[in-house]
Amino acid sequence: MGSIKVPLVIAIDGPAGAGKSTLARALAAHLKITYLDTGATYRALAFSALSRELTTGDGVALANFAESLDVHFGPMSSVGQMVYVGDQDVTDQIRSEEMSAAASEVSVHPIVREAMVALQRRIAASEDVVAEGRDTTTVVFPDAQVKIYLDATLEERARRRTWELAAKGLDVDLAEIRDAIAERDERDRTKPQGALTIADDAILIECTELTPQQVLDRTLELVAPHLQSTKP
Repeated sequence: MGSIKVPLVIAIDGPAGAGKSTLARALAAHLKITYLDTGATYRALAFSALSRELTTGDGVALANFAESLDVHFGPMSSVGQMVYVGDQDVTDQIRSEEMSAAASEVSVHPIVREAMVALQRRIAASEDVVAEGRDTTTVVFPDAQVKIYLDATLEERARRRTWELAAKGLDVDLAEIRDAIAERDERDRTKPQGALTIADDAILIECTELTPQQVLDRTLELVAPHLQSTKP
């Protein structure tokens, strides 16, 4: 009997502003596999729950709802990753500031996070994925075949975020952005659940001096040995 192919999971972790999303999107596009945007799953949960008049403060109801939530991803588009709940395209709806705030509110419930981890694992159980987000390598996919921890200095991450916001026409201050990222770093590292940390078997890519293409090339080198069918 031939071997059964185990879906490939490439998990990308790291602090805010390190370039996780940029790398994940580019890697998924290059390999022609799904970009599993873990943040989008929380936004989809918030959108669907609020549409059914559930409140973001009811962790038990949200977790029960999440257990049957059908979230899946389509191809990349001009607006980013296509996200569906059932047959409904929710890509635009979940990108609003309202949904961003609601996603943060639903994610504080440990019982909800457990349900969402299960949902994310269900997605990865049936197809190859590139998953990124805080705790992706440690909590969500501890058995991922490839784990990347992407890091850069605080100054560089603040510069990148400032350039990104300025490109959208926003008036931003580098010092304020740096302080905000430093505060988020501290929150992420001290969270009681899913704290930001480097998995023992993750490969660190320090990308302060690297271009996005160089980071992608380095990651492709690490992924290459896993592209053949793997045995369970």
